[in-house]
Amino acid sequence: MGPRVPARVTVPAKGGRVAGRLEGKVAVITGAAKGQGEAEARLFVREGASVVLTDVLEDRGEAVARSIGDRAAFMRHDVSNEHDWQRVMGEATERFGGLDVLVNNAAIHWVRPIEEEDWGEFQRLLSINLGGAFLGTRAAIAPMRARGGGAIVNISSTAGLVGFTGHATYGASKWAVRGFTKVAAIELGQFGIRVNSVHPGPIRTDMLPGGPDDIDPTRWRNLPLRRSGAPEEVAELVLFLASDAASFISGGEFTVDGGSLAGPPTPPALRSDG
Repeated sequence: MGPRVPARVTVPAKGGRVAGRLEGKVAVITGAAKGQGEAEARLFVREGASVVLTDVLEDRGEAVARSIGDRAAFMRHDVSNEHDWQRVMGEATERFGGLDVLVNNAAIHWVRPIEEEDWGEFQRLLSINLGGAFLGTRAAIAPMRARGGGAIVNISSTAGLVGFTGHATYGASKWAVRGFTKVAAIELGQFGIRVNSVHPGPIRTDMLPGGPDDIDPTRWRNLPLRRSGAPEEVAELVLFLASDAASFISGGEFTVDGGSLAGPPTPPALRSDG
């Protein structure tokens, strides 16, 4: 069987309703109990998908899934555990009929100088941030091939594109996710499986210094857009890459960062507000 050629996504669904961008697709989203993963899950379901949300935060994840409705299911899931991945793929197939989209979103983060980093903690972070993407991608191949193809979106970071002080461990994991994505795109393209990476900048989640409510207008003064981003803004990019609108895009890396990597900040003397 050759790679699947997607149909247009605006065809009428039953009853004459215009189909959503993920109409009829089944997705697994990790780290979906809050933040970017939660925003992605809510958007995916609004756009027609059925979604398995996974996280280690069981109570919160179950509450999110209940609030979304019948096309959302939650599973407690350690992304660094190989057996857990088999359970998740089985749930997607048994409950919703297969797998079309995987979003490897789950990650942990801290800021710590190299000299103070603990080797055990370094390994733990890599097992989640990088190991989760590897195990998830490997587990998704068979169910996606059975559906004729699919889309995998790996959430990296701007810390996977440039270096940031205190991010040796986190940055190492996100650079590795970026490289792994490209190899996966090369190997899996023959099966109609597209693989891309998304690189968020300062997004209002628990990983941001000011947390989800960080709207301080002075903190991000040096960003071209002069603000932090919302999880929903990342979700829109992930949705595009997961949808058939991105059917000829694979192996790419996409920033959603308020322009932070466009270049060095403009000196105050040259700014219009300087």
